[in-house]
Amino acid sequence: MFEALSESLESAWKSLRGQAKISESNIQEALRDVRRSLLEADANLQVVKDFIEEVRETALGAEVIKGVSPDQQFIKIVNDELIKVMGETNAPLAEANKAPTVILMAGLQGTGKTTATAKLALHLRKQERSALLVATDVYRPAAIDQLVTLGKQINVPVFEIGADANPVEIARQGLAAAREQNVDTVIIDTAGRLQIDPEMMGELATIKKTVKPDEVLLVVDAMTGQEAANLTRTFHEEIGITGAILTKMDGDTRGGAALSIRQISGQPIKFIGVGEKVEALQPFYPERMASRILGMGDVLSLVEKAQEEFDIADAEKMTQKIMEAQFDFSDFLKQMRLLKNMGSLGGVMKMIPGMNKLSSSQLEEGEGKLKQTEAMIGSMTQAERKDPDLLSSSPSRRRRIAKGSGYSLNDVSKLVTDFQRMRTMMQQMGQGQMPGMGGMGGGMNPFGGGMMGGGGQAPGPGWRGQGGGGKKKKKNKKRKGFGTL
Repeated sequence: MFEALSESLESAWKSLRGQAKISESNIQEALRDVRRSLLEADANLQVVKDFIEEVRETALGAEVIKGVSPDQQFIKIVNDELIKVMGETNAPLAEANKAPTVILMAGLQGTGKTTATAKLALHLRKQERSALLVATDVYRPAAIDQLVTLGKQINVPVFEIGADANPVEIARQGLAAAREQNVDTVIIDTAGRLQIDPEMMGELATIKKTVKPDEVLLVVDAMTGQEAANLTRTFHEEIGITGAILTKMDGDTRGGAALSIRQISGQPIKFIGVGEKVEALQPFYPERMASRILGMGDVLSLVEKAQEEFDIADAEKMTQKIMEAQFDFSDFLKQMRLLKNMGSLGGVMKMIPGMNKLSSSQLEEGEGKLKQTEAMIGSMTQAERKDPDLLSSSPSRRRRIAKGSGYSLNDVSKLVTDFQRMRTMMQQMGQGQMPGMGGMGGGMNPFGGGMMGGGGQAPGPGWRGQGGGGKKKKKNKKRKGFGTL
């Protein structure tokens, strides 16, 4: 997400490095670089012009802050302006005073509207709000079947009365059914078209007049850049929308849509789609998006993802096992699978500050290492997973695992060696000690030959390492490992 824009903006900061302060003369090159970067990202021209002028005025009027370099100050100004352009704060979904809340979904074909409808229902279900999906797209082949299938997948009921019914009547009956069932929210999936046409707009306007929705959300494709902003404006002028859902943000999008929609249409982006899975929908936070654009990661979204996947009680048990050196391969496999549930490795890593510099080849290598590790653990017996020392002392066991997983004996031996080292390091960290750094090298880093971070990095999500303020645990005797094989 925004990799090209982030890389392009970096040249703007470089031109200010080494300067004593921001001035009219030295800011010109930086502003040119920012302008070019935003236009290449397919942001709307007028939005870019206004953005550059605001940044210029703020930068030239800013006081010199002691200890803050001009390039750092300029980054802060650009960050603040990005947040302002995208809407400043998250725009939450409206909620009716009396249930049900009615949400009308609109959009062109191919934007992922029907999938976004199901994603939104799942998002509400996670908030303990019941939902009913209403299928009114009687024109696209299998559109109703698609929504029914998605509804079963997320355990949300779908109201439909066939492809021969009138869409307005389907919407009316669906709303009546939601009231009878005391459903919190009814989400109406309307028909998409290949282009905007009077017939489509007329039908949508009639449905809106009939069900009187609390929200009218337009689903737009982020890959279309500023066209997404123009489409949002057109829909708002003709129908009256309350917000947008920006889909396909995990693709090779340049970012222009996210930067332009609010300014061009006057309506906020409420959610973004970040993958094909039904779980891949996130509320839109302008400050977090600005952080991603500037290559500073998105720690808050990462934490929220982790909280959805990791159970606190399980995390506490895992912490105890780590502190007592009882953490085994089964535990590690469980953590790996939970991490996979959070999304692609690339998507997760790029939420971590500084990790946006990882290349596609490095991310692919990391994904490969994780798959390799999962395959090797999958070839172990339950006893071997529970007691990794069985593998330390038995070359024949390691050979069997190598054969079963399709990897080499050296790969298996390295896995066991690195796991033992990682377990010792994590135990020391859990007890508030400084882990020994000797011989860590690449450690178990997926980008450097293993799985976990070498050089004393903190454990991943779900491993809640504790400080040394509590009662000290009795140390187990160090288990015997093995050296060179």
